[in-house]
Amino acid sequence: MTCLVVGTGGREHALALALSRDPGVAAVHAAPGNPGIGAFATLHEVDPMDGPAVAALAAEIGVDLVVVGPEAPLVAGVADAVRDRGIAVFGPSAAAARLEGSKAFSKEVMAAAGVPTAGSRTCTTPEEAAAALDEFGAPYVVKDDALAAGKGVVVTRDRAEALAHAEACGRVVIEEFLEGPEVSLFAVCDGSRAYPLQPAQDFKRIFDGGRGPNTGGMGSYSPLTWAQDDLASVVMSSVVQPTLDEMDRRGAPFVGCLYVGLALTAAGPRVIEFNCRFGDPDIQPVLALIESGVGGLLHAAATGRLGEVEAPRFRDGASVTVVLASAGYPESSSKGDVIAGVGAANGVEDVDVIHAGTALASVDGEDRLVTAGGRVLAVRAVGYDVADARARAYAAADLISFDGLQRRTDIAAEPLGVIEGASVLED
Repeated sequence: MTCLVVGTGGREHALALALSRDPGVAAVHAAPGNPGIGAFATLHEVDPMDGPAVAALAAEIGVDLVVVGPEAPLVAGVADAVRDRGIAVFGPSAAAARLEGSKAFSKEVMAAAGVPTAGSRTCTTPEEAAAALDEFGAPYVVKDDALAAGKGVVVTRDRAEALAHAEACGRVVIEEFLEGPEVSLFAVCDGSRAYPLQPAQDFKRIFDGGRGPNTGGMGSYSPLTWAQDDLASVVMSSVVQPTLDEMDRRGAPFVGCLYVGLALTAAGPRVIEFNCRFGDPDIQPVLALIESGVGGLLHAAATGRLGEVEAPRFRDGASVTVVLASAGYPESSSKGDVIAGVGAANGVEDVDVIHAGTALASVDGEDRLVTAGGRVLAVRAVGYDVADARARAYAAADLISFDGLQRRTDIAAEPLGVIEGASVLED
């Protein structure tokens, strides 16, 4: 099998790496990819938002499977363009990707499917927003209805701040605060059925102890030994399957990854949000632990044959990912800072350095790896348990340096619910 991964970030690197290690995958391509992916895959300079161009590249290469990583191309219909060329694609149609593209639509689907979630109101005026804030009370949860690259959610006890965010966004979903630790569950879907992957947990705030502004994720780990044993099966029966049935009823069957962001409340799991793709960095430790073939699984989902392949199997042990971010993140990011030590970190046993925001640039006449985004690298390690994997990840991360490097020191130190409280922040 030949695969094409569409995107540029850490999620795409982790997916491409997992595919390259699958004995059933002969070659991996990426469009446009990043320097880390280029170490084991063929890169192609194609705009990931250009559906016809991605489809033309897939046809030219003769790939068997296209995996569209980021949400923006999915919402824009890139998967539709590839599917229209008769090429198998793991990723929902634009119609199905509205589950992430519109928070209001997502809430509408959940209500119709009977999915347990937070009470909410969709607001388009300051007056509606003010009434909804008063209805639910503090902490206030205000979500931009549209895609916002992980920066569209405000959770605050400051009513003025919540109202200002609502007014800035225009159309928002305001909902009740869910009390309980946050968990990510990824379901691989073929339109009518799904397999769950191993749950994970990520750390959203920039500073230790859950302080500071929201980010796209500063680290993650799996498995969650403290979570209920039947969490995946409960979520599949109460959330994923009803959602798939409802989307099919609407004529927009969901094919791809349904990312279920959960709060484990006293009343049971409640959905915080749906995303239409794998989350980053929380998918990274999950992919490190999967034993069964990733390529065959995603291809079966893309072609409606999920029932013909085995459910995903996971190895014993644990995996931890620590994100290294650039100066100024998350408000801004420093670009062009020379990165040192990646080769040494990659050489540590059971460690992978995942590229998220890197580039190659000429520095003093020599090609060097430099920062090119907010989240620059993720150091992922596998160990016999969470503590071992965590120690390996931080030991490898210590080998990497660049000006302004930011990282948290408490990733996987304790369950997120203990050190940060409930989180309703999106990936």
